Amino acid sequence: MSQHHANPVLALRAIYKTYHLGAHVIPALQGVDLTVQRGELLALTGPSGSGKSTLLNLCGLIDTPDSGAMALDGQNVGGLNEGQRTLLRRDALGFVFQSFNLVPVMTVAENVDYPLFLTGVAPAERRQRVAAGLQAVGLQDHAHHKPDALSGGQRQRVAIARALVKRPKLVIADEPTASLDSHTADQVLDLMRERGHAEGAAFVIATHDSRLSSRCDRVLALCDGRLI
Repeated sequence: MSQHHANPVLALRAIYKTYHLGAHVIPALQGVDLTVQRGELLALTGPSGSGKSTLLNLCGLIDTPDSGAMALDGQNVGGLNEGQRTLLRRDALGFVFQSFNLVPVMTVAENVDYPLFLTGVAPAERRQRVAAGLQAVGLQDHAHHKPDALSGGQRQRVAIARALVKRPKLVIADEPTASLDSHTADQVLDLMRERGHAEGAAFVIATHDSRLSSRCDRVLALCDGRLI
């Protein structure tokens, strides 16, 4: 195993984040330590207001901590400016949302292709990777459909293909099974496990869904801004 792969995908040390709403001070995260390894599916549970969304936004480089250290695949991201963080987010991270966030005017294939288009991958390689990605999630026959022609479970599978097509180090998933029935949620989770393990992508999944958390590699609960 190379030294590069010896790095955890994500390492957070003593992360603090406070929000100020008018006169109110909301301590969202209070000294969080977290390490996520390659290919690991980590479930984050906890009630609304426990800090899950804040932690996801930090892991996804959408927000920055007030204090503490954060490394992505061994690279310290604390000192990066907004432009550098945007590039790293584009190149190294994938996102899966409760509401799928697909572009309705694009076909399934175009939705999956879009991250590769943004990063400047050559067209021939893009076609090959999109086809392989759709094959992996069982939607190759739906490549030319628009998202509104698909079921919720199919849309979420498109979103997973899109998140993984650029071969990210880390996928951030926010309540990815919330709008799915049990059977479909099981399929989607199986797919995330299989693809994550196959491609070495780590998943950090915020969820209220005990069916989902019970099938992840590890479950951590956030309570009042601390991991328990």
